[in-house]
Amino acid sequence: MPGTVLIAEDDWLNALFADELVSLPDYVRCSSKLRRIMAAHVAAVLNAGASVVLDFPANTVDQRGWMRGILEKTTAAHQLHLLDVPDKVCLTRLRMRNSQGDHPFAVTEARFRQFANHYAPPTPDGGFNVARHDEGG
Repeated sequence: MPGTVLIAEDDWLNALFADELVSLPDYVRCSSKLRRIMAAHVAAVLNAGASVVLDFPANTVDQRGWMRGILEKTTAAHQLHLLDVPDKVCLTRLRMRNSQGDHPFAVTEARFRQFANHYAPPTPDGGFNVARHDEGG
């Protein structure tokens, strides 16, 4: 879409911290650094009138709080896309992504489960306009 900027966490983590990402604590540390520098940047891009596709996880209350903080510095409309599918579907899609070899990170089933253990679905009090996507799309 014209006038839209894609900002993807995985691309930035790969560019800045690829050699440091071995464990979940590594991810938390590097992602936190990235979010600290990106928040003001994303707000500035939005306030300049561009649309932003923020391809960052919103799996936890803290991650969504970071996103909410960005929105509070803008007047931008927003939409949070929720992939509401069983783990089995996520794992099938993850295996397919891994086999294609074009993503900077290949995630194992064990690593997926480690991250999935921290998932907390968005709730109405989070203040997001949620677009729910099931297995059909």
